[in-house]
Amino acid sequence: MILSSMVLLLTLFLPQESPTVERVAWLQGCWETVSPQRTVEEQWMAPRGGSMIGMGRTLRGGALVEYEIVVIRQHGNQLAYDAHPSGQPSAVFLTNTVSDSLVVFENPQHDFPQKIGYQRTGPDSLLAWVEGTQKGQTRRIEFPYRRAMCPGKQ
Repeated sequence: MILSSMVLLLTLFLPQESPTVERVAWLQGCWETVSPQRTVEEQWMAPRGGSMIGMGRTLRGGALVEYEIVVIRQHGNQLAYDAHPSGQPSAVFLTNTVSDSLVVFENPQHDFPQKIGYQRTGPDSLLAWVEGTQKGQTRRIEFPYRRAMCPGKQ
């Protein structure tokens, strides 16, 4: 009992290893979710130079309705998600959770969303979500992605 208590105390008070961008390398590649209402695509570059660059777009009826450029990078002892969405100001979200299959970024001061998350649910599947409070209501929008062929010359 004393030994397990000491181990618990050590894990709480010893400095934790800072996550690196390589920890979320499982995001790299092309992802897509398709429904009758819309198609949402994301494409993530492999980690290089301490960063990953992603881009996404939403199509309705074959027309572009939204797009976003994102940079994931080291920020002190956390990872930062620098979001640059179409028609909105840029925003930075910082990690609160990073593992080999889950990453959650937060910015409590942002209007909506306050959280952005990605969870690897299989080798070729990924659940992304945005969540937070908007006009006093809690909202969560999910994007169940499947790996897709990256466009371009193969």
